[in-house]
Parts: sequence; C-alpha cells; structure tokens
Amino acid sequence: MPNPKVLVSAAASYLRSHPDELARVVRSAAGLRIGIPLDALRYLVRELATGKKAPTDVVIEAVPPGLRLAASFRVMGSSVRARLTLFIESVEISPGKALLAARIANLDLEALEGGESPISGLIKSGALDLSKPGNLLAFLPNRPPIIVDAKDDRVVVDLLKSPKVASNAKVQRALSVVTPVLTVASIHTRDDHLDVQLRASPSRLAEAVAAARS
Repeated sequence: MPNPKVLVSAAASYLRSHPDELARVVRSAAGLRIGIPLDALRYLVRELATGKKAPTDVVIEAVPPGLRLAASFRVMGSSVRARLTLFIESVEISPGKALLAARIANLDLEALEGGESPISGLIKSGALDLSKPGNLLAFLPNRPPIIVDAKDDRVVVDLLKSPKVASNAKVQRALSVVTPVLTVASIHTRDDHLDVQLRASPSRLAEAVAAARS
C-alpha cells in the first residue's frame, strides 16, 4: 500500500497542475456527486500493481457512460492481453451487501506468447465465445467468491463476499451508519472522470444515529 504521505503529495501536485479540479469538486458536492479523476485510478494501479502476477500495460479510458480497460497478464502459462468496455448497470449498498451489476462489451483476448498452452490454443482457435463473458466466468475454476452471478454479458459482484472485507468491523460499522442516509445511486464516466452519484435519505437519519450509538 502506498505511503499516505506520498498519496497526499501526489494529490497536491495533481491539483496544482489541474486547478479546475477544485471548481469541479464544489459543483459535484452541490449535486451529491463524487468525481474521481481517472488519473487517480491510473496512479493507484501503477503503485499497487506490483509483483510477478500483477497486470502490466494497464489502460483506463473513459467511453461515457462506460470505462474501457486493457491489461496484459499471465494465465495458465501464457501471456494474454485483454481489452473490454465496462458499464456499471446498478449499485446496491447496505450493511448486508455491496452489489455492483455490470455489463461487459467489446471483450477481446490476444495470446501474446506461451507456445501451445491450453489457454493460448483456445484464444487462437476462436473457440471462446467472447460475446458472453459472463458465461466464461460462470465456469471459471476457483471463481472468486465476490462474483455472485455471471450470465451472458452481465456480471454481478458483492464486495462483502470478500472474506477480508466481510470480517472488517470498521467497514461493517461504517455501512450501518452511512448507508441509511447516504448511498450510491449510479456510477458512470464523464469527461476523464468516474462520477459516483449519491442518493440522500434524510428521513432515515434516526436509523443512522441509532447505528452509531449501538
């Protein structure tokens, strides 16, 4: 994990070179929206994606309302380049779940090297139906527990199915206190930002206060 001081320094440097971001933050706050510069996501990927198994040559681009992603990685003895466009269809966050439903479009896999390994053979033969990536994930061996549903081009993940997240008492407490009055309505891209639209429910303030006191 990057040093917090390094993150603060990087953020300050970014704001100095992009002074218009401050005005955008004010406008977004007035509309209950959080605008995350994609440059911030690119920076975090560069800082966190380390080690032999980490993806390389990561690309993150806005294709409103979706997000175009690309990366190279090793799988089953082969180097593979994956490209796709991701659209966040719905978000549902509460103390018991953190569901994100997404649709995957324009999936493309390219075998970069690896000889005649099983995965490179499948990719080169065209036997994989890349128009329905959800079906591929559904039959993936050792599928991550956060993937709760996958069919055709649609994938649903529940971040609270991650053992580390589910067992984190601070996360559970924060969700109990915050989600009754403030939750995520939608996630989409605009310009070179990932906009997180929030929804407020002031009528449930008493519920949030009770959760904070408990």
